Amino acid sequence: MAEWLVPDPTERQAVLHRLLALEIDHAVEWGDTDVLLDMSGIAVWRRHPADDAPALSDHHLRTITGSALTRFQQLNALVNEYRSDAPHHWLAWLWVAPGHRRRGIGAGLLTRHHGVVDQLGYPVDVVVTNQSARDFLRAHGYIAGLPLHLPSGPRLWPLRRHARPAATRRAPQTD
Repeated sequence: MAEWLVPDPTERQAVLHRLLALEIDHAVEWGDTDVLLDMSGIAVWRRHPADDAPALSDHHLRTITGSALTRFQQLNALVNEYRSDAPHHWLAWLWVAPGHRRRGIGAGLLTRHHGVVDQLGYPVDVVVTNQSARDFLRAHGYIAGLPLHLPSGPRLWPLRRHARPAATRRAPQTD
């Protein structure tokens, strides 16, 4: 996906670092960001709709992506066709440091935020760029939709974790 988005390898790292910085900054202010103290894992979540959150304009996107703007616009258009207008949370990034994988860190980050959305009764949506991520999320209750196809680009997998409203507590009955 990174190679398709930013074909120029000399630009790729800088563009993706700027994009990640923007995503994290936006999530810190308008969403949720979970970062482990040892920096071994991070989850970035967006709320939809994001009350009062500024939209990312083409000007902002052009500033971040440079000559790769058209491909980022194509990606955004495709993902936005999939996204629901109903309230939900969006998993923007889930990352675990390579030396810390397969230790339950990603699962723990998911579980923590699933508790938040379950209290709200909201679903979670995400689009991933590889089968490994798709299979990991499916193992954590996400249901995969039909793949999305970018023009001359890689396949994407949309997934949804349906709302699981927290059980309401019953008040003790008195006789």
